[in-house]
Amino acid sequence: MSRTTATVAASLPDHWERLVTTALLGTDRRTPPGVAPGPQTPSDLLDAAAAATVRRRAGLCPARPAERLRPAPEDPRPPLPPAAARRLAALLADRPGASGGGRRAAAPDLMELLPQWLQAANARGYAAPPQALPALLDAARGRTDLRPAALRFAGPRALWLARLNPDWRFALRTAPGGGPSAPDLRDPQGIRRLWQEGLFAERVTLLTALRSRDAAAARTLLEETWVTERAEDRLMFLDSLRAGLAPDDETFLERALADRSRNVRETAAELLSALPASALAARMAARAAACVAVDRTRDVPTIVVEAPHECDAAMERDGVVAKAPAGRGERSWWLGQLVEAAPLGTWPGRFGGRTPEEIVALPVADGWQGELHAAWCRAAVRQRDAAWSRALLGEPSAPEAGGPGAVSLAERARLLAALDAGERAAWVAGFIETHGLSEAFQLLGVCAVPWAPPLGRAVVDALNIARDAGSYPWSFSGVMGLAERCLDPSEASRLDALLAIPDEPEDAAPGAGSYWSEAFQRLVTTLRLRGAMLAELTPGEPAP
Repeated sequence: MSRTTATVAASLPDHWERLVTTALLGTDRRTPPGVAPGPQTPSDLLDAAAAATVRRRAGLCPARPAERLRPAPEDPRPPLPPAAARRLAALLADRPGASGGGRRAAAPDLMELLPQWLQAANARGYAAPPQALPALLDAARGRTDLRPAALRFAGPRALWLARLNPDWRFALRTAPGGGPSAPDLRDPQGIRRLWQEGLFAERVTLLTALRSRDAAAARTLLEETWVTERAEDRLMFLDSLRAGLAPDDETFLERALADRSRNVRETAAELLSALPASALAARMAARAAACVAVDRTRDVPTIVVEAPHECDAAMERDGVVAKAPAGRGERSWWLGQLVEAAPLGTWPGRFGGRTPEEIVALPVADGWQGELHAAWCRAAVRQRDAAWSRALLGEPSAPEAGGPGAVSLAERARLLAALDAGERAAWVAGFIETHGLSEAFQLLGVCAVPWAPPLGRAVVDALNIARDAGSYPWSFSGVMGLAERCLDPSEASRLDALLAIPDEPEDAAPGAGSYWSEAFQRLVTTLRLRGAMLAELTPGEPAP
């Protein structure tokens, strides 16, 4: 650049500033530089500004071009059938705030059907329509329960979009391989680098994904850095071992029993007690067996209990919490923990070869039955033992809804989870037939969807009975919501007879008949809509 050119270039900013100042003050107060005063001064100012603008732009050096955005990856899965794509758009448009809200009356709640639609679409292996991805990611952003199914359906393009929009960054944390530095699980070097250098959330995601693919490799990775991890991080990492828990994990978990964090020790002990062949399970079995026995000298064989008199250091190391909660006796607190952690296979041999049903039926002396049965319930849930769960649940038609061992609805729901889907549905159907729907809501929540025919019939019959009795309909709104999502769509034809407004008994709640009619109309409409949704996802299958 010559000296003259440099001087001109250096003077341009000053010249531009003087023009701007003149424009702000007005040409009647200041004359632009190089312009004679007069009536043409405003026009001359604009001409001078235009010329200065051309000079400024001409002197700009071109910027370095940005890296061109890479195209979104291809999704090799087959596209949705057109009818299913239109249905997805309607479901996504119905999300909260998209339609203005208001009372739905007999209209289905489309957003509540989206999880089932996603599950069905994923089961059939379809790819998401590209134009639906923004609304799908927005829906998943607002509802964490949707994220796993939504991101699986959205596929690799969702991650591509999430890297461009901060509002969708949750997808990078949630989806396997979503992080910008997440390696292929077949890349040992990439895995080790992320484990050593990644953020905590990335490391948890990595460990969980690796655990599902190669449990031993995940455990080895954790062992390498275990002693340097923070206590709260160790707890989260240890919790990831629940998936695929196996006897090979015992050595590592035994070392974790000596951890300086009490929470880590308790979690390690809980995991070890879920391994019936572990050394800790054997130690707990010996302690529990020393406290519980059968007294055969009585007229009827009776279980007798001698709870521990102390909680020694060895018990604490094995996860027994020494300090009892407020309102609990120490000895009963220690007993419950020992029995809960002992393998359930301990008791048939201890009680003369009796089956779980026969053991649970034995009387328990000195008021220990509630504590002992509650501990067996927790053990059955932890060890997912169907035989003991069945025994502790008892017959669903028993006069006492609590069963011989379960002490709460939540406990019964957890015991039911150990049974297979068919048996679970049959038990809940029997419970509803005897005890009605008022206590069955939590039990229905653990049943497989769609509900098996016996369970569906039991729910519909119980709702019909409640309607005819003039019961408060609002008490059954939760069950109605479950039925909309869980009843088999084929049940819709059985419900047509319930759509009319019933005659209200004298003691019925005001307006109950209209509410029941409206609720059944919404139920029937939703069931038929669900049937149509499934048919649209299966080309060639007619809608019901």
